[in-house]
Amino acid sequence: MAPTLDQTFGVIMNRMIATGHAPHYTEIAHELGIAPDEGRAALHALFDSGISGWLFPDTDYISSFAPFSNLPTQYRITIDDKHGWFGQ
Repeated sequence: MAPTLDQTFGVIMNRMIATGHAPHYTEIAHELGIAPDEGRAALHALFDSGISGWLFPDTDYISSFAPFSNLPTQYRITIDDKHGWFGQ
């Protein structure tokens, strides 16, 4: 069964919160218990839905996933004296 957009969103957001880095579609697939090609399809379906974020051009790599950036920006986020996140 294909994952819902909400499930895919949750995997990505939870990883961004926990690590400050976006998962690769193979990691998304693993979390959802699906094949890697289905993980890639789920990733693209989510971004094609119009969420606030984007993939790096012509790749499957997440660049931005609101409110986080997977690439360093001048907007550093610190939580409980822990650095590791960047904002959009």
